[in-house]
Amino acid sequence: MKPVIKTPFFEIGTKNYIWGDKVLELALAADKAAQDYDIDVLFTCPATEIRHVAERTERLVILAPYMDVLRPGRGMADILPEGLKDAGARGVIVNHCEKPMSIPQIKQTIERAAELDFLVFACADTIAEAKAVAQLHPDILNPEPSEFIGGGSGQVSSLDYVRETVRQIKAVYADILVEQAAGITKAQQVYDFIMAGSDAAGAASGIVNAADPVKTAVDMIAAVRRAADDLKSACCKEKK
Repeated sequence: MKPVIKTPFFEIGTKNYIWGDKVLELALAADKAAQDYDIDVLFTCPATEIRHVAERTERLVILAPYMDVLRPGRGMADILPEGLKDAGARGVIVNHCEKPMSIPQIKQTIERAAELDFLVFACADTIAEAKAVAQLHPDILNPEPSEFIGGGSGQVSSLDYVRETVRQIKAVYADILVEQAAGITKAQQVYDFIMAGSDAAGAASGIVNAADPVKTAVDMIAAVRRAADDLKSACCKEKK
């Protein structure tokens, strides 16, 4: 059964900045924070680390960074979806700017993921691309300008951009969850994006390249909890 994600949520990516025990250390801290703050946390790590993380965590929803669409059999060096699922992955990233895909490739991957009840987390570079990818109905869509990814620019998307992308994506399919993540390095940015209407926030280099990655990840998850509580409080006041 495909995972059902409670909003607002948080997503952590390790890319290939860390591996082995460093990935597990971060995953264990994120898993504990997910339980402590009752926040769903998606954790994307290299395929080689998925089983290592899945066997030691309980609350994380583990995503594979990529998969091919082949079926069991021939396909030397391709990444088999069934292998990812057996390792503990519960979803897959598609069309990240560091592993771009064509629209037909995205469509094929989403269809193949559906066979395994995989959550599909799609990425897009612009609002126009986000609207095109949204037509394929992924579960989650992250419209992040590629120039902000990797933490090198020191910039994050404006709150106006956050609001507009959420509006445009949900105009296509209201049930697509929208995440904003590019350039995030601080817990306050996580809070601000969610309060601006994003269903989630996330970080990769902003966490793993921090002076204290574990503390940074926990602080960001705590910021999601704070935003969730403030949104609930605001909603209750409006009803009164």
